[in-house]
Amino acid sequence: MATIAQRLLSRKSISEDIGIDDAHGKPGLVRNIGLPQLVSLGVGATIGTGIFFILSETVPMAGPATIVSFIIAGVVAGLTALCYAEMAGAVPVAGSSYSYAYATMGEGVAVLIGACLLLEYGVSAAAVAVGWSQYINELCSNLFGFVLPEALSYAPEEGGIINLPAVVLVLGCGLLLSRGARESTTANAIMVGIKLVVLLLFIAIGIQGWNSDHFAGFWDAGAQGILGAAGVVFFTFVGLDAVSTAGAEAKNPRRNMPLAIILSLIIVTTFYVAVAIVAIAAQPTEAFEGQEAGLAQIMTDITGSTIFSTVLSAGAVISIISVTLVVIYGQTRILYSMSNDGLIPPVFQKVNPQSNTPVINTWIVSVVVAVLAGVIPINFLAEMTSIGTLLAFLVVSIGVMILRRTHPNLPRSFKVPLYPVIPILSVLGCVVIISRLQIVTLVVCAIWIAVAFVYYAFYGFKHSKLGQLIDQGVDTTSNTVV
Repeated sequence: MATIAQRLLSRKSISEDIGIDDAHGKPGLVRNIGLPQLVSLGVGATIGTGIFFILSETVPMAGPATIVSFIIAGVVAGLTALCYAEMAGAVPVAGSSYSYAYATMGEGVAVLIGACLLLEYGVSAAAVAVGWSQYINELCSNLFGFVLPEALSYAPEEGGIINLPAVVLVLGCGLLLSRGARESTTANAIMVGIKLVVLLLFIAIGIQGWNSDHFAGFWDAGAQGILGAAGVVFFTFVGLDAVSTAGAEAKNPRRNMPLAIILSLIIVTTFYVAVAIVAIAAQPTEAFEGQEAGLAQIMTDITGSTIFSTVLSAGAVISIISVTLVVIYGQTRILYSMSNDGLIPPVFQKVNPQSNTPVINTWIVSVVVAVLAGVIPINFLAEMTSIGTLLAFLVVSIGVMILRRTHPNLPRSFKVPLYPVIPILSVLGCVVIISRLQIVTLVVCAIWIAVAFVYYAFYGFKHSKLGQLIDQGVDTTSNTVV
């Protein structure tokens, strides 16, 4: 029987990790997701409602230099994205940073990151679904002149009974995901295309209101204001890791996974910076403060019509559907990987042979997220999404450096440039942002991780497939890397 320390430090061989999905002849995930769909996963999970509304929070902090804040956030996110790209090309499996942690740092860190990812994905899916009900009401008001009653639009703590639109959205995404990964990613690609067209429409209309005077006093907010806004903006980039959850279903993963991550980053950063420049040029800095729908208001002011602002609201509604779909998808694939490893019950790895998807897993996730979205206020949900993402980013950046040392000859379709400078900078960037989070966020995350390790002690430790091999005296560190 292995000691606790041996088990916590035990690492999966890369060869075992890559081959595990097809083990024992049981139905597994099928590689049927191409490069365009992978890119749409990254863009779909990243461009949510943030860009539609975040300027009202960042411009009062940084002024016109919010543009620089977006660039800084994009660079920090880019450092991590490059690390993800190398890891995804070297270890093309489902599970994102959970699987990467298992291969580089051992079972203990994998359990920690798995818990963080489940918190991040589950809670963020609920949070964006709650936000969707607000935007759907706004759109219905603009188009049809009615809104749902408050009893069906808000959680009990907010004076309602249940947030029905949020529940319907989550269950609808669950239904689509259960039909198959190809169908889901195709639908997501269409929605991503629509919201990018909506943002292009804003840029095309907004640029007609260009006023260079609005850039006066560009640096007045100073470094503190610019960096503070960059910290806020950073969380509009956190969906980039969604691509790595599709590792077991990607076609030609060693080529397509790194390429999809890098292309997603380029597309997202380009759109964010372009929208910020046009918005600031079209509207005085002081007008952003307190605006609830800044981009829509700018379009209304320039055109004198509410038609385009309604189109923008529709874009926000579609954007949230896309985000919810991708986040629930990512959650199910992380659970699939953890179940394959024996750390959670086997029901999460059962794949339907007709749809080639983990259907039971998908519906468990969808029901849990729907309950959270239906009865818990958005403020509490939103506060819990950031810490899991940052810890995952941190582990991937460290994992790249570990894997370079432990498996220097491992085939890598992409290598982080300027190694080890970029991984180190990525780690430092994550640490700085984590240090700025609210204490309550850190405490709740610590409690959640503690609960996860208690569960691991009673279930995962006993059922871990890697642990069973170790208990049988198998030297898991001597497996050949492929």
